[in-house]
Amino acid sequence: MTNGQAQLGGQPILVLPEGTLRTLGKGAQHTNIAAAKAVADAVRTTLGPKGMDKMLVDNLGDIVITNDGVTILEEMQIEHPAAKMLVEVAKTQNEEVGDGTTTAAVLAGELLKRAEDLLEQNIHSTVITRGYKIAREKALEILDKISEKIELEDIEDLVKIAITSMTGKSAEMASEHLAKVVVEAVRTIMEDKEIDKENIKLEKKQGGSAEDTELIKGVIIDKEVIHPGMPKKVKYAKIALLDSSLEIEKTETDAQIRITSPDQLQSFLDQEEKILKDMVNKVALSGCNVLFCQKGIDDVAQHYLAKKGVLTARRIKKSDMEKLARATGGNIVSNISDLSEDDLGEAGIVEEKKISGEEMMFVRNCKNPKAVSILIRGGTEHVVAEVERAIEDAIGAVSSALEVGKIVAGGGAPEEVVARELREFAQSFSGREQLAIKAFADAMEIIPKTLAENAGLDPLDMLTELRSAQEGDRKVKMHDTKTGKTYDSKKEHYGIDVYTGKIVDMKAKGVIEPLKIKTQAIKSAAEAAEMILRIDDIISAGKLEKGGMPPMPPGGPGMGGMY
Repeated sequence: MTNGQAQLGGQPILVLPEGTLRTLGKGAQHTNIAAAKAVADAVRTTLGPKGMDKMLVDNLGDIVITNDGVTILEEMQIEHPAAKMLVEVAKTQNEEVGDGTTTAAVLAGELLKRAEDLLEQNIHSTVITRGYKIAREKALEILDKISEKIELEDIEDLVKIAITSMTGKSAEMASEHLAKVVVEAVRTIMEDKEIDKENIKLEKKQGGSAEDTELIKGVIIDKEVIHPGMPKKVKYAKIALLDSSLEIEKTETDAQIRITSPDQLQSFLDQEEKILKDMVNKVALSGCNVLFCQKGIDDVAQHYLAKKGVLTARRIKKSDMEKLARATGGNIVSNISDLSEDDLGEAGIVEEKKISGEEMMFVRNCKNPKAVSILIRGGTEHVVAEVERAIEDAIGAVSSALEVGKIVAGGGAPEEVVARELREFAQSFSGREQLAIKAFADAMEIIPKTLAENAGLDPLDMLTELRSAQEGDRKVKMHDTKTGKTYDSKKEHYGIDVYTGKIVDMKAKGVIEPLKIKTQAIKSAAEAAEMILRIDDIISAGKLEKGGMPPMPPGGPGMGGMY
């Protein structure tokens, strides 16, 4: 019987139009798993300090060179619906944490690969998803148990988190400098354990090197001083933030002004000039010496502002105005008449500087800024773009560590702990779920395995060594430089040092990651894998509701239209 047909008294009944693509049962599951695995494999080689980069070329010849999982997956033209779900996993990880996108995608792919082996043994997908759900909850519990606290004052550890996040990216050569910049930026904008990453503005300019990247305790605005007669630099700036124009407003209705003599014209122009002069006087009366205006400023008003010595910029973006308010402590005023000294913000210095041939304005040395800027530099356009992605990841990692207040060691250490404890936990189940929990445990080891593989080490040897180190009784004496005390290193800190090919205490080596990176990766990867496993029928649909999947592409199993 053909797809989309039912049989009644020897007469076929067409349910779906002729030529409709439909894949049923195990065929659908294998197709989806193959597509998801192909996506995971595409980013797998980028994982870890020794991970490689990808060059993405679009049809116009523009290129992106990156090591960032979510950037790779977003830029790739993926058509297969199940493969798109893995892109969603990476996007969720990026939005929630800002780092660990490759880990999440690779883990989802491995969970599906392990599930495929169980499907081959005729274990029903509902049993697998039930087992995965139990394992997911237990994995999160284990991670929470082995995590350690981190506070705002632990600057050294926060810098290590940022360095760990950048390791393996093009920005690695300047990772220590960049990490310090990121940590200071995050600590500056943090309020009541809340961190809004939007308050860290990233401004890119090619030129110099990544080492020249600097933190501005204030805001960088891509504008220039509007009048040559104005000062280019103002110290001890009193800043007015205006959300209205310094122009003569046009009437809302059509109106005509009849002028019959030159005297009337002159008096009309004089009156316009007086209105603009009064506006400028109101601004100057507030005591400001710097004005940032969200809207336009008339040429005449510019002239009077220059005479008053007020450094002025116009047509500032709304988002920049909000950052200026948070950085300088000023209020955005919508009506010039309401502008008073109390509304003014303060900055140590406001200056116009030429960076890479373009004028930019720097509002620096704000007293207690709740918005800051990072000026990113690098030798070429592609280097600057990759440094920006590395900084975004580091900001995400440091923010997540401070928000949750918990960290774990890196180098595949927590994944191995979860795998080991899940295997023990699986013994308490007598049904087929036990096999699914064990499969989940095996899937967790894809992270240390991939770290070893990407470093050119033997993954099986390294995994065996890692298991024995975490299960064995060997104790390594560690020396704490802060307290001067010696202590036994914890077994759950043992991970793979990809540089030496040895199993070491990763926390002592300074390889630390926020707990949230691990928990979010497991949550989103497991949920996506469970959803894909529950699909047993793929049918080409008509118009889907918003957010629905597109029709199944031709090409059967494999990647469909990925290439």
